[in-house]
Amino acid sequence: MNHVLSGLAANPALPSELVDRLIAVADADLAHDLADREDLGHGQAVALFSHDPECGVRLAYAGKLTAADVDPVAQPDTALALLDEGSGSPEWARLLAADPAVERREKLAACPGLPADVVDRLAADPDPCVVAELALRTASETAARLAGHPHAEVRRAVAFNEATPPDVLAALITGEGLPPARHCLVCDREATPFAHDPECSLPDCHLGPGDSCDGSHESTVHEIRIAALGNPGTPTDAVVPFADHPSIQLRRPLATRPDLPPEVCARLAADPVPGVRADLAENPATGEDVIRVLARDRDPQVRRALARHPRVPLDVLTELARTAKAAATLLPRVAAATAAEIEDLARSPDPAARMLVAQRRDLPPEMRDALAGDPDAKVVKSVAPHPGLSESLLRAMTDRHGVRVLAKVATNPDASPALLEYLTRQAPPPQKAFRAIAGHPNASAEALLSYLADREARPRAAGHPALPPRVIVELLSDEDAQVAEAAAANPSLPPAVMRELVSSVDRLAVKGG
Repeated sequence: MNHVLSGLAANPALPSELVDRLIAVADADLAHDLADREDLGHGQAVALFSHDPECGVRLAYAGKLTAADVDPVAQPDTALALLDEGSGSPEWARLLAADPAVERREKLAACPGLPADVVDRLAADPDPCVVAELALRTASETAARLAGHPHAEVRRAVAFNEATPPDVLAALITGEGLPPARHCLVCDREATPFAHDPECSLPDCHLGPGDSCDGSHESTVHEIRIAALGNPGTPTDAVVPFADHPSIQLRRPLATRPDLPPEVCARLAADPVPGVRADLAENPATGEDVIRVLARDRDPQVRRALARHPRVPLDVLTELARTAKAAATLLPRVAAATAAEIEDLARSPDPAARMLVAQRRDLPPEMRDALAGDPDAKVVKSVAPHPGLSESLLRAMTDRHGVRVLAKVATNPDASPALLEYLTRQAPPPQKAFRAIAGHPNASAEALLSYLADREARPRAAGHPALPPRVIVELLSDEDAQVAEAAAANPSLPPAVMRELVSSVDRLAVKGG
């Protein structure tokens, strides 16, 4: 791969005429880069597709091709991409339903809006993986029909499908009312009884760790239950009995269900596995009594999950922010807080409460500015990216708290070029600040030049349009491919240099021809 040409192909300032010239000589790598251009016109997309049909799928998903541009016989994968986007012809679906390649029929089965006759044909496909792909997304009536399919893998897909009727999902859990499955992926491939070695190292083996079949398809039946327990359409009465099941794989999806009765939440709150308790902690179905129990959980994973509960009481949330490091982002309960609650948090004597509310980006200016002057560095760090902060406040918080807040100050959208230069002179600026300043739209040439010496910030700085053109040109030959590619993609790369790079490709193409 030529990284400079790859960057040039992505350069948003590359003139259309030069895009045309690159299309005419592009190899496979360059064609894929050109296919990703947002400004690629329809005519250019058709020309690129003609030059390199392999990029057709990419162009189709980008909305650059139409059905009139594609021959489904010559380019079946591109036709499938258009069908997947809802832009293909129904006749294509009928054609591809008979494709000898199983992978294409699987892809077709996942496409939306298939004609009824194509759905029926795919539902009767001899390959269970094709039918399973259809079962995963098909409408209610077909899903109900496929629940009795003789292959257990198809039933597993039906159990995942949220369009499957509730009574059918309940039947998949118990097996009652359904004919016994006759096959699974394990007994399709191995003589039973068979248990797959979890440490299997065979390169062509497609079975999962622990897959097994003794004739009852037990591992797939287990997976069917997991899928149905996690399906919101499965009736509550059908899932409740699994609260005490010995399998953690069954208890975990149960703990995430929003329809859990309070008594089941209480039972799961005492589960011996932290992952189950963490799933329950974040579940909106979990009531205040159980929330307060989980707030005392010894596992930090559980307490951090509880902080994301949409209705956790603010007093509990404040304690979690203090003990579980749970306030690094805006939490749902704080995002939904009333004006009075926001005021109480901002005026709280507890810095953990102030840190929570400082994550909001819609605070009244006087509250925002007060938090910017907070004596606690964690509060200031939380409010530092807030838009609207004055340069004097941003400088003051940097002077007062130093490297503890510097990286967050550097992300403030209103940080001026002068402030960003000021931040570069702080010793020693953290790596996060290097990266933030190098990518900040207001960064000055002086600030960017200072970061070209930093290995992590260098690629970002190389792609910044404020970098002097002569420096960008020098970086095209940088030994770091990332830096060279970023420089070539820099919209401030001189047009004359762009033309020379394209001409060099033209010359190589002529020489090669």
